[in-house]
Amino acid sequence: MALPADACSGLVGLAERCAAGDPAPHVFLRRLARGGAGVRPLPLGVLDLARGGRNLVRGRGFRAVYDDGSAGQVRHFCGVARACQLLGVTATRWLMEHSGDATSSPDGQLTEAAIVFVRDLRSGRLPVAGAAAWIDQRLCR
Repeated sequence: MALPADACSGLVGLAERCAAGDPAPHVFLRRLARGGAGVRPLPLGVLDLARGGRNLVRGRGFRAVYDDGSAGQVRHFCGVARACQLLGVTATRWLMEHSGDATSSPDGQLTEAAIVFVRDLRSGRLPVAGAAAWIDQRLCR
């Protein structure tokens, strides 16, 4: 298998693999968090989120608005998406803002993108089969 050109492309590929078999949105998000941030299923997943997850898909390739100069944006996006699923959007947003991720910062913008992503998946506006394309079109260069 060829390596992705960058981490954002790696996230797109991960989303494609996680969407295989057209799983329910909650299953897809759980798979994405495991593959992109190392967040295990409950109850250990809460500990993984509290530690910030792990950088399993390292690198760059995100649009400038989401690029904080680190190699951990895949971890951030996947972890926030899983946190929204487990804790809810309001609690996740509050936690991210109070951990130093101002809404106007690249991490804050990526947090907001993850929130929209989760909301659209849960509501059915975004089918799981379209998740990889959504990531590619909205997050990647």
